[in-house]
Amino acid sequence: MTIFEKIIAKEIPAKLAYEDDEVIAIHDINPQAPVHVLVIPKRVIPRIGQAQATDAPLLGRLLLTASKIAADLGLADSGYRVVINHGRNGGETVPHLHVHVLGGRRMSWPPG
Repeated sequence: MTIFEKIIAKEIPAKLAYEDDEVIAIHDINPQAPVHVLVIPKRVIPRIGQAQATDAPLLGRLLLTASKIAADLGLADSGYRVVINHGRNGGETVPHLHVHVLGGRRMSWPPG
């Protein structure tokens, strides 16, 4: 079980930003910006590269939830970044697809 599965099962506490039947959103414990929220599907998809066409509705739900959370946290006007990491070189640390919502400061390009 990944740490995200344990959080979804309420075995590990987390600071919730949002939750519904399909996704949970938590504040990152190691934030890389003043606002750093992870949007996690409750159904495990190990990584974006393993998503299937049948996962399209859930993938869309993740992005729409990221947008809602950004608006709820006051980032819509100033801007924010949405990131999905894939694999070790992509920065993936937990093999459970999730979307990072980062904001509250100016983002640089290219990223790290």
